[in-house]
Amino acid sequence: MKAHFEMMAAYNAWANGRVAAMVHGLSDTAQRADLGAFFRSIHGTLNHLVVADRIWLARFHGTPAPDVPLNGILYKDSVDLATARRALDAEIVDYVRELDDAALAGTISYTPVTIPEPVTQPLSSALAHFFNHQTHHRGQIHAMMTRQAGEAAPLDLLFFQRERAQ
Repeated sequence: MKAHFEMMAAYNAWANGRVAAMVHGLSDTAQRADLGAFFRSIHGTLNHLVVADRIWLARFHGTPAPDVPLNGILYKDSVDLATARRALDAEIVDYVRELDDAALAGTISYTPVTIPEPVTQPLSSALAHFFNHQTHHRGQIHAMMTRQAGEAAPLDLLFFQRERAQ
């Protein structure tokens, strides 16, 4: 199970790097255009991912979650946002690398942002959600990128696995 999550952490960083490279080529206006996604724009969705990842990492570490709304804009500047994303991805890779089988078989407890009732769940299922959440919103970003730029580089796990195998 640990190897699976290490792969997912590496894939997550790889996919976020590809997204950052694609977004870098867009104008600020294109990044902020309301394209009807849940967090409106590419920029809004990228900020949401940083907010959500920080909340989940706090839960994983058993520390207080940041007091930021899920639609909060932590970084108005896209360069600062990309820098924060890279640092966060490195933190995620390090966190997963440090996990052992006992931790992965354990549970975490936290109070969700959306429901003020304590939850306890297996760490492994929380990690599965954590990486799936990233993939979900990267899919939205990919669709918005395709709409704005006419095309977007593939983000599939399979492309990452093939690239890693070479």
